[in-house]
Amino acid sequence: MARLQQYMERVSNSLVNAKPSLKILGKTPVAAHLDGDNGFGFIVASKGMGDAIRRAQMYGIGIVTANHSNHFGMAATYVLQALETDMISLVFTNSAKQMPPFGEKETLLGISPFAAGAPSKNEVSNVLDMAPSVVAKGEIRKAARRGEKIPLGWAYDKDGKPTEDADVALNSSMAPIDGPKGPGIAILMDIMSGVLSGAAFGGEIGDQYKEARPQNVGHCFVAIKPDVFMSSEDFRSRMDTLVQRAHGVTPEPKVNEC
Repeated sequence: MARLQQYMERVSNSLVNAKPSLKILGKTPVAAHLDGDNGFGFIVASKGMGDAIRRAQMYGIGIVTANHSNHFGMAATYVLQALETDMISLVFTNSAKQMPPFGEKETLLGISPFAAGAPSKNEVSNVLDMAPSVVAKGEIRKAARRGEKIPLGWAYDKDGKPTEDADVALNSSMAPIDGPKGPGIAILMDIMSGVLSGAAFGGEIGDQYKEARPQNVGHCFVAIKPDVFMSSEDFRSRMDTLVQRAHGVTPEPKVNEC
């Protein structure tokens, strides 16, 4: 809902195609490419993951790349789509430049989240949805709307120094997680969803908040059927064991288990 107004404005200005003609081109039985026709990212992504799942159901694995798309919302949405069919999944996407590479001041990389999932039997299924930045950009926008300061370490100013000013942060750069690890993840995202798909990449993606042009966002969806390697029952039981062991580790004092 936070982006609804912005989505509608882009449709009204013919920057997003509300009625795209989505075309899937099969490359091999397990791989395909989807042209998003500048449609909403969540429409493109749902179809892309759906086709990856269909291929995985027949051949054990499916991979679908997509270009000419837009922001697709929460990455975990498409992991959950795969979990409905007991599939392991990986989700990649890219976004407009909002983060510097390795210690530089100038932004080049997006901060779109990487997502992955694996089904369990009785325990909670594994779902990972993480951005390469310390926080999501939405937290900065929320603080700016409320006129609140942000914690130091979330973002930088134009000179590459930490800032508490949310408005300054919105027009500068986001702080990456753990030094070079954040940019490393962001580059991987750009390779899988931008370079591989034929979409924009390396700072070329349109900024949906600042630029009156199509984004040409790219995505990549991978679905894996566990019973290629062992029965689905065995895999999900083993996942239960992993989850139980993870929850069984004694936490540090004052740490609340999620």
